[in-house]
Amino acid sequence: MNKSLRKAIIAGNWKMNKTRPEAKELLEAIKPLVANAGDVEVIACVPYTNLETAVNTVAGSNVKIGAENVHFEKSGAFTGEISADMLTEIGVEYVVIGHSERRQYFGETDETVNKRTKAALAAGLKPIVCVGELLWERECSITEEVVARQIKLDLFDVSAEDVKKTVIAYEPVWAIGTGKTATADQAEEVCGFIRATLAKLYDQATADAVTIQYGGSMNAGNAAELLSKPNVDGGLIGGASLKAADFNTIVQAAVNG
Repeated sequence: MNKSLRKAIIAGNWKMNKTRPEAKELLEAIKPLVANAGDVEVIACVPYTNLETAVNTVAGSNVKIGAENVHFEKSGAFTGEISADMLTEIGVEYVVIGHSERRQYFGETDETVNKRTKAALAAGLKPIVCVGELLWERECSITEEVVARQIKLDLFDVSAEDVKKTVIAYEPVWAIGTGKTATADQAEEVCGFIRATLAKLYDQATADAVTIQYGGSMNAGNAAELLSKPNVDGGLIGGASLKAADFNTIVQAAVNG
């Protein structure tokens, strides 16, 4: 991490877990543990049904709340969808966009990721845009081509000023929910490549200002090593974010990194 250039961010991605009472209980446990996080931004991205409960529970604390998806239209006949204005109205600050599970199971494409990202930014949300390669793509040695294509398409027509408000989460698809983790060197290599790609698309100062997280089975045991790398600015945490003690261990690794 290089906190002098950009914000360190640890974000929990709860996925489809926790009822409202369970969400409140977990956030109440997390709040005092991470109260000393200092310059590390701490976020909980929770299911839609938990958002209002979560916002109310963390009020007055240093924990921010994010959603796990957002639609690209402001309103209309889109049954089951939620707009960016609906999220900001209840106090949501961040939103995960383009997670591999959304791409794999729900037909998300780079085109819709781009539209969602621009809609989120227009509404004042901070997008966490997910990119990453499949195992087969890594084995074929095309990780850089895949990730560069995603970055270019997902951020198409997004201004430099808006890119600075955007978080990029590198999540190798083969390491999400599998227990497999990219080595710290592998994570650094791709996060560094993402930054170099941003520098080509924009400029080095813009690239240096963008927070690039690593996701993909980051946990209490490997967080410190991963976060020791200069281009790994935090984590998008899955399973470990559902356990207050483990999530705090990762936050503290970022604080000390």
